[in-house]
Amino acid sequence: MSNEHLYRYLDSAKTIQLDPEGYLVEQGQWSEEVAEWLANDEGMSLTAEHWEIIHVVRDFYARYEMAPAMRPLVKATTQALGAEKGRSIYLMMLFPGSPPKRIARIAGLPKPTNCL
Repeated sequence: MSNEHLYRYLDSAKTIQLDPEGYLVEQGQWSEEVAEWLANDEGMSLTAEHWEIIHVVRDFYARYEMAPAMRPLVKATTQALGAEKGRSIYLMMLFPGSPPKRIARIAGLPKPTNCL
C-alpha cells in the first residue's frame, strides 16, 4: 500500500493510519474501539448519545455511500431518533465545531462532501 495519504498513526503499534485531516486511511479498520481512540484523539469521551448519532451516520453511509453534510445529517437524525435529537443545536452540543466532519471522522467514514 502506498503511504501517500498517510499523515500519522492513531495507535502505538502503528497499524491505524490517519490522513492529514484525521480520517482513517483504511475505512475497514474502523471498530467501536477505534472510534473511542478517534474521539479521544479529539479530546472527547463518547456517551450513549454520541453512539446514537454515530450509528445513524454509519447507516446513512451504508445506504447512500456518502457521509452526510449538515442538512442531510439533521434530517437522518430526525427520522431515526426524533425531532428533539434531530436539531443542529443538539448535534453541535455533542460534536462541537463541524458536527458532520467530526462525526464522520469518529465513525470511520470519509469527509462529507460540501464540508470545507
